[in-house]
Amino acid sequence: MSKTRFLVLEGPDKSGKSTQAALLAESLRARGLRVLHTREPGGTSFAEAVRSVLLDPRHTVCPLAELLLYEAARAQHTEEVIRPALARGEVVLSERYTLATLAYQAGGRGLPSSLVRSLNRIATSGLTPDLTLVLDMPDSEFGVRDPSRAHDRLEQESSAFRRKVRQAYLRLAKSEPHTLLVDSGRDKSAVQAEILEHALQALK
Repeated sequence: MSKTRFLVLEGPDKSGKSTQAALLAESLRARGLRVLHTREPGGTSFAEAVRSVLLDPRHTVCPLAELLLYEAARAQHTEEVIRPALARGEVVLSERYTLATLAYQAGGRGLPSSLVRSLNRIATSGLTPDLTLVLDMPDSEFGVRDPSRAHDRLEQESSAFRRKVRQAYLRLAKSEPHTLLVDSGRDKSAVQAEILEHALQALK
């Protein structure tokens, strides 16, 4: 096995990250790999507490405060969970990482990307994924998928905001190293197969 151990699934809300991450983790474990499946914001008790504040629709959060909270949760997550798992030789599979703040806080909120990148580096101490897969989904799918689900604060944003986030993800998928775009608008099994193929190729 190569040094590649840190995989990230990214994408807009309801693009299927959690479903596909669980399927990928299961497939990799079936092949004998030790996999840590985690998420952002979250993954630790502190980061999960920050997540509950960030996503609570009762709160109005200014863009800078939102960014700083995400980065605080990321710093704890990286130090407490991701780095130790990588040191143990495990495959770390995270739902979202630094690309999310570039898409949401820079692309969606309009904060300077230079600021977001700088804080990403500080929060992670420079740790970057070996492979990031961006699950793309047109905004028209947002209201169709899981329509009975209660929306959190970010999911309650306007369609204009979601379009900005999606366009940011599309740009980042082309410009960021070790980043690939996956069409998640297809049948779930087809998406699963493509994601597994990319992951296994990276883990050779």
